[in-house]
Amino acid sequence: MSSDLMKSHYPYVVVGGGVAAGYAAKEFVAQGVEKDSVLIVSKEAVAPYERPALSKAFLFADPPARLPGFHTSVGGGGERQAPEWYVEKGIHLLLDTEVSAVDVASKSITTGGGSKISADNLILATGASPVQLTMLPGSDLEGIYTLREYADGLELYDALKANEGKTVAVIGGGYIGMEVGAAAALMGVKVKMIFPEEHMMPRLFTAGIASKYEDVYRKKGIELLNKGRVCKEFVGVDGKVTGVTVCKDDKMETVACDLVVVGVGARPNTSLITDQLEMENGGVKVDSTMQSSVPGVYAVGDISSFGLSMYEGRRTRMEHVAHARASAACAVRSAMSKPQQPYDYLPYFYSRVFDLSWQFFGDSPPVSDKCYTVEIGEMNPQLLCVWVEHDKAVGVFIEAPSAEDTTTARKIATARPTITKEKLESAASVADALSVLSAGL
Repeated sequence: MSSDLMKSHYPYVVVGGGVAAGYAAKEFVAQGVEKDSVLIVSKEAVAPYERPALSKAFLFADPPARLPGFHTSVGGGGERQAPEWYVEKGIHLLLDTEVSAVDVASKSITTGGGSKISADNLILATGASPVQLTMLPGSDLEGIYTLREYADGLELYDALKANEGKTVAVIGGGYIGMEVGAAAALMGVKVKMIFPEEHMMPRLFTAGIASKYEDVYRKKGIELLNKGRVCKEFVGVDGKVTGVTVCKDDKMETVACDLVVVGVGARPNTSLITDQLEMENGGVKVDSTMQSSVPGVYAVGDISSFGLSMYEGRRTRMEHVAHARASAACAVRSAMSKPQQPYDYLPYFYSRVFDLSWQFFGDSPPVSDKCYTVEIGEMNPQLLCVWVEHDKAVGVFIEAPSAEDTTTARKIATARPTITKEKLESAASVADALSVLSAGL
């Protein structure tokens, strides 16, 4: 949409063009919004898409996934919302446009080009930005990449293809590190993963779970450089990165590489509204309708801090596509004064690497005198881990789940049935353990 066709006022303005914005558009249409009453402003040059694809089939598939194939809302079982969909539905999409200021009191935004747009209802869906490690010497060298947006994905894909047979240093052992590391290996690039933690995915994986995935990575030829190794500097020649200097036990070493991917987390994009709204957990505090401390202003996805009813109202911020989808729909219904239940969310995470695919539902409290974990299976092909707190199963991790297993795991994590350690440990298989847990539903 051309800026000269844009109105100066809309009933609904969505700031941000990621997953949440796409699902907000979907919900607006489902709720019968009038045409020409919604504006979505995005700094990206493409219509909203399913962001998780960027670290998966976008990189390693043959042919690789590309737009328009994964526009929202295909990931959630909806139709593909290509740019023409927005035109057909009468939703204005303003792309390649930075928002330079937000005034929540007047529910107005100012674009980088100086245009001011006001709204009756403002939905903040600004997402998060990757941590860049700009504090490290050499961070401005050519050949250092992050992955968050479609343009990032295109650049990274081209770089990996150009470096087939060469070496990439992947900084980070979490989601992006694991998925990009696996994708790079499948693309024929030698991979060295560098992270300081004791094992992969430390915020979720137990040491037992991690060891099984790490074995797979090593068998695929990926070198794991972790257990205290901290990145100190990027080194290069003629302006191009040639290595990463790491420190462990006060000893410095340089890991040679031809390119670097930094995947060490993301920070919520809240700088434009931090001093205007009540904040918590690094995000915008919202109620059970996703409304902020200012009426008519909503925050969704990565930047929203909300209460989990099933966990006694515990406040949290969740960076996950499932929450982005659900919270966006909730905010739309609230803004349109449609009836709905208070927002609640079952924490859910998933990943696919190589020929592996895992899912997690529920809570993963740290092991203590009140909480323990039980692991069943050896990834041949299944593996199950259950978190039990106060004698209730509160979290379920499963590798290689069937559709029925997924449904069962979700039900268990939601209902939190009572279980004993003896019963779980006596299960002969993953199927047996799920059956034992299901008996308590």
